Amino acid sequence: MLPTDLLMHRFSGEEIVPKRLNLDTKTLAIAEDLISLFQEAKGNTRGELNRQLQELEGEETDYRIKRGLSHLLNSSFSTFETVSPLDPPMLRERVFALSAQVVPSPQNTQITLDRVAEILSQELNHEVLTEQVRSGLYADLPDNQILTEFETPTPESLIHRYNLSQVQGVFYRASHMIINAHRNDPGQYKLLFRYVKLFQLMTYIEGDPDHGFTLTIDGPTSLFKPSTRYGLAIAKLIPALLHVTKWSLAADLQINDSYAGKKRQGRFTLDSECGLVSHYPPGKTYDSMLEEGFVDRWNKTKTDWRLEREVDLIPIPGSVMIPDFRVVHPDGRTFLLEIVGYWRPEYLKKKFSQVRQSGRDDLVLAVSERLNLEKAGVKISETPARIVWFKDQLSPKAILEVLER
Repeated sequence: MLPTDLLMHRFSGEEIVPKRLNLDTKTLAIAEDLISLFQEAKGNTRGELNRQLQELEGEETDYRIKRGLSHLLNSSFSTFETVSPLDPPMLRERVFALSAQVVPSPQNTQITLDRVAEILSQELNHEVLTEQVRSGLYADLPDNQILTEFETPTPESLIHRYNLSQVQGVFYRASHMIINAHRNDPGQYKLLFRYVKLFQLMTYIEGDPDHGFTLTIDGPTSLFKPSTRYGLAIAKLIPALLHVTKWSLAADLQINDSYAGKKRQGRFTLDSECGLVSHYPPGKTYDSMLEEGFVDRWNKTKTDWRLEREVDLIPIPGSVMIPDFRVVHPDGRTFLLEIVGYWRPEYLKKKFSQVRQSGRDDLVLAVSERLNLEKAGVKISETPARIVWFKDQLSPKAILEVLER
C-alpha cells in the first residue's frame, strides 16, 4: 500500500475520488522504465537505487506518480538484505573501542581498521581483509543494504496495484463502512468473513447465504483513540472483497483538508463493477501460522479422525461464526474446532459470546494459556463447549483426547 503523502484524490461534492492511472501508452512506458531500473539495480545498494530513481523523477509534474509506483516496487516486489561476511554491529564495537584510544585522523583510521582486521584474523582462524572491515562497518544501514531479489511484475499489474493502493488509502480515515455482499457462492462469503476475522475488524453482520449479507464495520476514526494500524487492516480487506462476485460498499470518511486547514467529512462508494484487480490469491488456506502448524502435526498423527478445512457458516445474531476446522470420524461423529490464539480482550469477549449464541453442542475450543480471559470478562465455566488448553503449539493428541471422551 501507499503512505499518506503519496495518496492522491479529488472531491466531487462530498464524494472522494481517488487517483487512477489509465493503461495508456505513456503510463505503461513509465511503469516499464521503473521496472527496468529495479531489474538493473539487482546486486546494488538501496542508496544507489534511490539516487537513480530521483534522476528518473526529474522535475516533471508526474513525480508523485513515479514515486508511488517506485514505492510499490520497493515494498512489494523487492528484497533488500545486509550483505557482509562480518557482523556490522560487532565491527562497529571493535573499531569504535580502538578509535577511542587515539587522536582522530585519516592515518589513525587506517591503522585502526588494519588492527581490527588483524585481531579478527587471529580469532576466526582465517584471513580478514581490511577492506572487509571497512565495507562491513555500516553494511546494515538501509542505504547500504543490497537488492538481492526482485519479483518482476508486468507494467499492467504494477498499474493495477497502484490503482488499488490509491483506493485502499481512502480507508485510512474511514469512520464507518457498510458492505453489502449480495447473493454469491457460499465459498466467497467464507473467504470474505475469514479475512474480516484475520484482520480483527469490529464488524456487525446480518443476513444469510441465500439472500446475502450486510457487514457494518467501524472505522479507525470511530475509535476513542484513532488507530493507524486499524485503518490499514480495513484497507487490507479491499483486495479480499474483490474476489466476491457481487457487492457494494459505502464509507463515511474524515479527511484532512490541507487547503482549509481542518478535517472535512467525505463519502466514498465502490462496487463489484469498479474494475480494480486484486493481488490476493483466490483462496487463503490458513488464517495463521498457528493453524498451519497444527495441520502439519495432525497430518503426521495416526488417527481415524479426518481434519477438514471447509466448514459451514453458523449464523448468529449480529454476526457469522466460521469455525476453523471440522473433525470427522468414519462412524459419523463430527465436531467443529475453533482455535482461539492471540486476540485482543474485546475480541475474546465477542468470540466466547458467539460460542454461547451458536447453540451448538459439537464445538471444541482450543484456547491459548497466554490469553487473559478474566481481563476480557470471559467466564470459561459458562462456555457450552469442550475446552482444550495449549501453550505455544496446539497438539493434535490433546484434541483427540477430548473427542474420545
